[in-house]
Amino acid sequence: MSLVKFKSRPWGNLITSDFFDKDDFFGNNVWNKKLDEPALNIKETDEAFEVELAAPGFAKKDFEVTIDDGCLNISAESSNSKEEKEENYTRKEFSYNSFEKKLHLPDSVKEEDVKAKYKDGVLSFNLVKKEESKNHKPKKIEVV
Repeated sequence: MSLVKFKSRPWGNLITSDFFDKDDFFGNNVWNKKLDEPALNIKETDEAFEVELAAPGFAKKDFEVTIDDGCLNISAESSNSKEEKEENYTRKEFSYNSFEKKLHLPDSVKEEDVKAKYKDGVLSFNLVKKEESKNHKPKKIEVV
């Protein structure tokens, strides 16, 4: 008689696929963050906020950017399809990509002066600050 090591699964038959990683089931990679969100950088200067959003593979026409109720809404959708017909086969390829991102703007941003630019796969925004917030210096508070 030979013994075979049995790998128990605490979830029973719920998860039987070898493609399922139980470490990711409770980790940060599956449900705790969206996998389809683009990377985002925000830099603050005295004059403005500079926002960069990594969105390669899109064209300028694929983006829709709006400001509504103090929120910068960015969405993009792109699809491509290609069909090749030969004498004894047909090959079809397609792709679809989309994302949506919402950023709550600080009160110090002049919404009417927001500028956007897309170049080399990076969507950039220049969010100009209002005059009263440009000269604002932090006030030091003494702890007693």
